[in-house]
Order: sequence, then structure tokens, then C-alpha cells
Amino acid sequence: MDARESASVDPVLSSLQSDPRELLETTRRILAADTRNPPGNTRVLIDRLADELASLGFDCERFAVDPMKPNLVATLPGASDFTLLYNGHVDTVPFDATQWTYDPLGEVVDDRLYGRGATDMKGAIGAMVQAARAYARTGTEPPVTLQFALVSDEEVWGEIGLSERLEGDRLDPDACVVGEATGRPDVNSIAVGDRTYVWPVMEYAGRAAHGSRPMLGENAIDGLYEALRACRRSLREFDVPTAEIDDAVLDESVAYYAHHLDEEAAAALFHSPTVNLGRFSGGDAVNTVPSSARAELDVRVLPSVDPERLVARLRDCLGAQESATLTDISWNEGSYTEPETTIVRAMSTVVDDVVPTPVYRRFATGSSDAQVFRAAGVPTVEFATGTGTAHAIDEYTTVDKLVQNALIYARLPFVVDRIRGD
Repeated sequence: MDARESASVDPVLSSLQSDPRELLETTRRILAADTRNPPGNTRVLIDRLADELASLGFDCERFAVDPMKPNLVATLPGASDFTLLYNGHVDTVPFDATQWTYDPLGEVVDDRLYGRGATDMKGAIGAMVQAARAYARTGTEPPVTLQFALVSDEEVWGEIGLSERLEGDRLDPDACVVGEATGRPDVNSIAVGDRTYVWPVMEYAGRAAHGSRPMLGENAIDGLYEALRACRRSLREFDVPTAEIDDAVLDESVAYYAHHLDEEAAAALFHSPTVNLGRFSGGDAVNTVPSSARAELDVRVLPSVDPERLVARLRDCLGAQESATLTDISWNEGSYTEPETTIVRAMSTVVDDVVPTPVYRRFATGSSDAQVFRAAGVPTVEFATGTGTAHAIDEYTTVDKLVQNALIYARLPFVVDRIRGD
């Protein structure tokens, strides 16, 4: 950090470090709003966040496709028109309180904050709000325009209006950071891309017979399972092109996952498609040869692969089997932000300075709102320190991780501005 940058941002960082318990309490109050999705009623929390940000000088606008699930865009003009957007979702996955040791709507125990969404991703939202509060308290003008987009329907992949606003230029940031938890207790990462997913549905038409005389029929479950095995073998042999992807990002992606997988399994996440048999059904009774069967697959691959190539490979694999057919296919193309873009360089610089563990730039194996922003041409990263407990019983975060996130989000605008000027 150069002297000029330090003089500008130090009051903000000092404010964040002076009272970490305030950040903890801010996040606890966010957790206290029950935003399980479904049903996903986020109105009370969005209203509370809008009031808080408006009191800090942000211009707040709500928009909604579903009145139960409003969204919030809050903007604070900075010294330049360059807009850095912070994105977070306020809905959470469901929970069964009887299975929890701690209150799933927020409970502080020593330096831990337990609750649904503590890691995914109300903890990051609390850190964003606290960073905004530090700017306001210290009277610090951000060097770039700050914008928050807090959305309500991410956990169930709902159509909440974000894509429409981006496509209609009603939301037009120059760079974006999504507060998804991208780290574990022993390692941190910055997600700069995500993989394409293809969801094919396969069906098999057999011939019914009595279960005591199976040779008189054709077992659709057996037939479909064998077809699936052949398709899996074919996809494993697919050579994923990586010429369009920076070698360092690919290597760091494998290195990150090698912390909790063996290296061969970590490499397989990126050098070949992954295939998960998510649903399989067939048959009506145990004493009947099933005449039909149905399977749904989840195929993931780097965004350097055209999804139509995977579909064509599946069709070729099934081509010799008249009884097996692809009856439905959906997909969403993956995305990638080049490592030399301003947001990746800035986030890498800040995270390296703040967190004590190794940091990798990597592809996320799943997808998030980052995909929506990248599809709209917005350079985007995902980052928040985490505990590896997202969606788990007794999900939690810690005071240290909340403070680290707040420090990173607060300093990021100054580093973005400096790198833009280089």
C-alpha cells in the first residue's frame, strides 16, 4: 500500500478494527431475519438494509418481480464514475431447528456466530454494510462509486429481475465482487470463473413381463443403467480444451481442491467433464419387468467447451441404442474473468495482504450470481472467507473472518482505483 492510499483508507480500516463486536451484532441481526427459501419472504430484511444504507448516504432503489422477494440496489457516488458493485443474496436454504445445537436464527458463542446463512452469505453482507458504515463515520469519500445489489432469490435459482436489469442497462457496473464464501478454515481462494452445466434427461423404453419370467421382457432399468455407464465412459474420455484459460488459474484451481481431494480427483474436476446421476426412476412393482426408466444427469465442464459438443457426444453414445433417447436438455454456459483484469488483480492484492492462509485464483465448481454478471460483460470475482459450513447443520462464521471480509471490502475500492491508474 503506497503512502497516499494508506492515508486515505487508514481511517476506514481503523474504524472497522476498533469495534469488531459491532460487526458481529450487525450480522447477528441479519441472521435473525428468517429468509428460508422456499418460501423466501425477504421483505423485512430488505427494508431494514435499505433503511441502514440510506442513513449512510446511499441512494436506495427497490425492485421486485415477486413482492415477497424484493431486491435492493444502493449507490454511493465516489470521486469517479467507475462503479464497483458488491453483490449478495439475502435468502438462505431451509433448516430444521430440531437438528441444530445452536439457534439457526443467530447465536453468539465465544468468537463464533452460528446461524443459517452465517457463511452463505449473510456474513458477507454484514461485512459489506459495516464497511459502508466505516466510510460514513470517517467522512471518507470512496475513490470510485460504490454500489450494493442485494437480491432475494438466489438459492432456488429464481428469476428475480437481476438479469433483466443488467440487460436493460438499468444496472451497469464496471466491476463486481460477489460475497460467496470461497474459502475454508485452512485455505482461501478468489473465484474468477465457473463451469458450464448441462442437464440431460434420458429415457429408456423396454418391454413389460412378469417378474418370474424376466427373459420374456426387456428391463428398462437395466438397459438405461448400461446406457448411462457408456455415456459416462465417453464423457470421461472427452479432452477438455484449455487454450483459452490462463495456465496459472487452471493450476491454482487444481491446487485449491487438492487441499481436500487427492490431486488426481482435483485435476479431474477441470480436465474432463464431471457427471452426476442425480435422479433415476423406473418400474411399477417388484414382480414386474419395468417397461420404462428415466434418468437426469448433471454434467459440468469448463466454459471453454461448447455445451452443444457435450450434447452431441451423448447423442452419439445413445445412437446405437434405439430404446434409449434424450428427451430433454437444458444448459447454462459457464463464465470466466481473465486474471489480468482490474478486479482480479485488485482482489488478489488485497486478499494476499489481509488473510494469513494461502490464496488461489480458481474456477468455482458450482455457479452463482457471478455467472449472471459475467454474462452481461461485467468483470466479476467471488470472495469471502469461510468456514466450510455453508448449508450445514450448525453453520457458523467467526469474528476474525467477519473482520477480514470487512477490511477487504473496504480497502478494495482504493486498490481498484490505483490499478486503473497504473
